[in-house]
Amino acid sequence: MRSPTIRDVAARAGVSKSLVSLVLRGSGKVRPEKRRAVLAAVEELGYRPNTAARSLSEQRALPRAGTTAPAPGSTRPEGTRTIGVLLNDLRNPWFVELLDGLGSRLHDSGLNVLLADGRLNRRLGEDLPRAFTGVGLDGLVAVGTLPPSEALRTAAGRIPTVVAGSREPVLPHVDIVAGDDAHGARLATEHLIGLGHRRIAHIAGQGVVGELRRHSFETVMREHGLARTAVVEQGDLTEEGGYRAAVRLLSARERPTAVFAFNDIACVGALSAAEELGLEVPRDLSLVGYDNTYLSRLRHLWLTTVDNGGRHVGRHAARCLLDRLADPARAAETVLTTPALEVRGTSGPPAGDPV
Repeated sequence: MRSPTIRDVAARAGVSKSLVSLVLRGSGKVRPEKRRAVLAAVEELGYRPNTAARSLSEQRALPRAGTTAPAPGSTRPEGTRTIGVLLNDLRNPWFVELLDGLGSRLHDSGLNVLLADGRLNRRLGEDLPRAFTGVGLDGLVAVGTLPPSEALRTAAGRIPTVVAGSREPVLPHVDIVAGDDAHGARLATEHLIGLGHRRIAHIAGQGVVGELRRHSFETVMREHGLARTAVVEQGDLTEEGGYRAAVRLLSARERPTAVFAFNDIACVGALSAAEELGLEVPRDLSLVGYDNTYLSRLRHLWLTTVDNGGRHVGRHAARCLLDRLADPARAAETVLTTPALEVRGTSGPPAGDPV
């Protein structure tokens, strides 16, 4: 049985082949009803674009190093129908959920994804962005807090780029899509205060996102007259870092009765520390994570956490990238998704003064 062709998709949708091609490129010049018809036909027929053949037939490529990038407002040459995704650290399960939303939206528009994990390459700022621009990508998505990089800045000047799941770097004509970190941290802190906790600690993260969550935690504690009992312990975004930070916090003479961790991974580390020190959660210690990853939903963990909408962030990032592919010179925008608190089994009222 032969594979469906673009001609079959056009016939099923009742449109021309050129209009199908525009939809698969993510063009913004197609009416919504036509786009829906084409995407429905693609799904029904199981059509998959032959990106390599199409790229060769068009004989087009992105600017290479040493060439001049298209001027703002000009028509950008087409590449390989592939989007490069630079990840800060693929071990973070929240990024996996973001990728699910990002990839599904891009796939619906006939685009493929090329993934690279920055943790695996110590020279991320010098190698990966430059390598990505050298393979003829149509666009770039930077996921998470990446190290400062002149190469990333250069790449963003050559091809449409979106930052997802972070608030940096801020670059011209680069959209930012992330959760509202200040609001999410406020939800977590007010939840613990509402339960009756007064000695609350925060295991802090890094970068702009870490600073936003930390500042919000401190602001809420101050608003409730609890600045004196607010404690911040720096973490490193890992389970081990959360464990070490929690050991330091829980070994203090006046230990906290509640801990708000930067992310679910650090919260799992804090949970391990509490158990090793003989503390029962949530009777002796309440814990709140952040991101609502699959870890928080495991029955033996069942973490109270902030849902940062990873899949929604990914889909919004894909939408921004598609819009930028259609209009590379448009003004940059920042899109913040609204977080929500998920109350589970690791938070409750304090049992009384710790011993």
